[in-house]
Amino acid sequence: MELIELSAKSRENKGKGAARKLRKNNEIPAIVYGAKKDPAMLSIDNTEFIKIIREHGSMGLFFNLNIDGDSGKKKSVMLKDIQMDTFSLNYLHIDLHEIDMDTEVTMSVLVETIGESIGVKEGGLLQIIRRELDVVCKPTDAPETIQIDISDLDVGDAVHVEDIDLGENIEIPHDVNFTIITIGAPTVEEEEIEEEDELLEEGEEAAAPLDEETPEE
Repeated sequence: MELIELSAKSRENKGKGAARKLRKNNEIPAIVYGAKKDPAMLSIDNTEFIKIIREHGSMGLFFNLNIDGDSGKKKSVMLKDIQMDTFSLNYLHIDLHEIDMDTEVTMSVLVETIGESIGVKEGGLLQIIRRELDVVCKPTDAPETIQIDISDLDVGDAVHVEDIDLGENIEIPHDVNFTIITIGAPTVEEEEIEEEDELLEEGEEAAAPLDEETPEE
């Protein structure tokens, strides 16, 4: 797991007016929650944050947060939530949670498939039912992605949560053995072929000559 460097500035003013002013100045309002501390209001440079998201994505991010350029105020935090404008896709607010690197946390991790399925080679359809999974572990043990090898999966096969072993230090909490990946049958292709055959038969019937007698001259 990588701690990404992130700079922030303290802020005192709160409310919609103060937030709009920050966004106008290319800054994102943010807040850091701590288990034994009052929340700290911050602002983060929008350009810097966009660069981080483009490089690392937005899931399972941990930061070495430097507040006001003071190394004494550095905090280990995880990204908990991002609020975005639905229409402009601009970042409106960021929630960060201070973490203890030796304490387990819950986070979402992307599911990644590796290899090419036997069933897909035969025309089957790869269906990823869960594109991300919650895991519980210490930040230092957090995986960047959960890789699942699908090479041996045939049509009709599936991968369930209890099939995944991430080691003794990482737990995937679950109450039921839910499905993550399946290889479906190529039903769509078969339906298309049947439709094409029906159209071909109809065309042949339409083109067949009528069995009529030719009138005598």
